[in-house]
Amino acid sequence: MPLPEVYSERAKNAVALHIRWLDGLVLVPIVGIALMLRFARLTSKPFWFDECFSVELARLRLGSFLRVIWWREANMSLYYSLLRAWLHFGQSELFIRSLSVFFAVATIPVIYWLGRQLYDRKVAFLASALLAFNAYNVRYSQEARSYTLFVLLATLSSGWFVSWVHTPTRRSRTAYILTSILAVYAHFYALLLIAAQWIVLRLFSASHRKNSGHAQSVDALVPPWKAIGLGVLPLIVFVAKTGAGPIRWIHRPGLHDLLTFWRDFCGGSNWMLPAIFAVACIAGAATAAKRLIRRNQTWETWRIQFLLAWLVFPIVLTVGVSFLRPVFLPRFLIFCQPAVVILVAAGIAQLRRIWLVTPALVLIFLLALQGTFFVYGHDYDDQRDGSGAAANFVLNHSQTGDAILFHITEARVPYEFFRSLRVRENTASPGFTGKLGPDILFPNFGPGLDYSDFKAKPIPEILRAELPNYSRVWVFFMYSEGGGAGRTTAMFTQMLAQFFPRKECRDFPKVDVCLYSKSEGPDIRGQF
Repeated sequence: MPLPEVYSERAKNAVALHIRWLDGLVLVPIVGIALMLRFARLTSKPFWFDECFSVELARLRLGSFLRVIWWREANMSLYYSLLRAWLHFGQSELFIRSLSVFFAVATIPVIYWLGRQLYDRKVAFLASALLAFNAYNVRYSQEARSYTLFVLLATLSSGWFVSWVHTPTRRSRTAYILTSILAVYAHFYALLLIAAQWIVLRLFSASHRKNSGHAQSVDALVPPWKAIGLGVLPLIVFVAKTGAGPIRWIHRPGLHDLLTFWRDFCGGSNWMLPAIFAVACIAGAATAAKRLIRRNQTWETWRIQFLLAWLVFPIVLTVGVSFLRPVFLPRFLIFCQPAVVILVAAGIAQLRRIWLVTPALVLIFLLALQGTFFVYGHDYDDQRDGSGAAANFVLNHSQTGDAILFHITEARVPYEFFRSLRVRENTASPGFTGKLGPDILFPNFGPGLDYSDFKAKPIPEILRAELPNYSRVWVFFMYSEGGGAGRTTAMFTQMLAQFFPRKECRDFPKVDVCLYSKSEGPDIRGQF
């Protein structure tokens, strides 16, 4: 190589390294803000059933853990496995939830990497900042569930997909396969992302690759679908085995649900931010609107198709399927958020004049902060249940010799979680034996939760033999609408009435606690 070319190459490398350092310096405050917003008031909301389920499942003995995973909880199995390891280092509510925070914050630089591949540094920085401030992302960063891990892996999958399509290498193809498989084990709705990627790859024609300066055509790419299919085959078998049973509680969406989904997805506490996001998305796609359906496409056109497929295809498909079997749930579609923020960032980048860009960004981030402060005290999607307050109520008012029944086996899960917090608080107390709360009559296959507890069914004969041994019995009704629905509820109510003439109940959100007793005692209805 001639000497001037050597110096030229060194100069280019030095400039590239300098740019990477500058990019890193700009990303640091964005990551810092994201971390601060997600750790702020991290424990201000009580744990609810889903979070308690995550923790108690992860605490099971290995054999029970694996059996429950295969029987009914293969979805999110990657998160449960990581949480299982995480719990070895801490058991506090803050520490448990912080795992989701770290997944969310790790997504920020990945969003930048993906935005940089699709557009430029400006769009990449804007997209990273938009996700950092997004209230919907903050809300699920503060929950002990798999959703932020899902977003992280979906973004990594898409980043490696774009890298593999743009510059095919064995490294990018392998990374794409691995991150896609892991995304499916984080949440099986990642299959919708892989389907969207397959669709846009079909649109990536040979003429496009020629126009982009690549000699290799799309037909020459080694398809990764078989490898991904083999990797997720156990989960597909699980879905075929269980059917829609685990999500049968989802309701069919209406127009209002879809509008609310968009508002929440954008992180707004009102409709102003969602309206701005909608306009920005349209502006981001408008530059290639006329060429979106043409066969001879450019890279600029394909990247819009990719983002739109990532955003629109999963939503349209789940809404369409919901007319037959409801499968649309906003938080299951959180993996579409990276496509939204990149499209919005691309739309904002169309503003060329500083006097337009500055006020627009100030308004957007102020509205986003408003949404974040809103979400510190409220929940998007569903109202969380009062299982924690109900469990603490029982623990506060139970007496020695009391017993407790759970009308569904899962209702024991939050009770065990909040009882474990009490046990840890009292461990250092002199004379504490570890026993806390009433004797568990059902489900009960040992001192702690076990695989059998999740599949147990009440046996009336055994309960009739046990009930006369107690003067007071608590009943934990969960998702039973006042204890009036279901054969188990009816059986409990009729059986307990035979032994205990007095009944008092206390209502909590989606949970009812009733105390059956043989004699007069203090009224619990006005207590907390």
